[in-house]
Amino acid sequence: MALTALSPNATLQMSVNGTSQNITVDVRSSLLDLLREQLHLTGAKKGCNHGACGACTVLMDGRRVLSCLTLAATCEGANVTTVEGLAEGESLHPLQAAFIEHEAFQCGYCTPGQLVSGVACIAEGHAGSREETREWMSGNICRCGAYPGIVAAVSSVAEKIEP
Repeated sequence: MALTALSPNATLQMSVNGTSQNITVDVRSSLLDLLREQLHLTGAKKGCNHGACGACTVLMDGRRVLSCLTLAATCEGANVTTVEGLAEGESLHPLQAAFIEHEAFQCGYCTPGQLVSGVACIAEGHAGSREETREWMSGNICRCGAYPGIVAAVSSVAEKIEP
């Protein structure tokens, strides 16, 4: 990351959904604002902007982060995956397909964060039971109450993965 003496901007290199990016950001900007306003990736939502709802969840180097609380300038060299990066071409990620199958969304506002968090939950090995899934997904709030479908979708995908 290169800082100039009198500028509040930083230039950083990072990968977003598999594409290398050289980006100049205001050092006060959040990763969420960088994704939405500069890269026009609007999947991650600005729900509460306080890290309490999980609507802005993305993966950074394979780990869940709340992008509203992550300074963009700290992402130098990071590999960031948003909900837009889950599908492979026209093929949905298995969890995206399971969300449709299990009707795991209503209004859809929280869905991108739920999907990204669910992918991480499975990868972390925290989807062994519906109770465990509920616990490890508890940082993602759904105001519509679609939790039964969300847990069913995550559980169904986790069951298909070899331990």
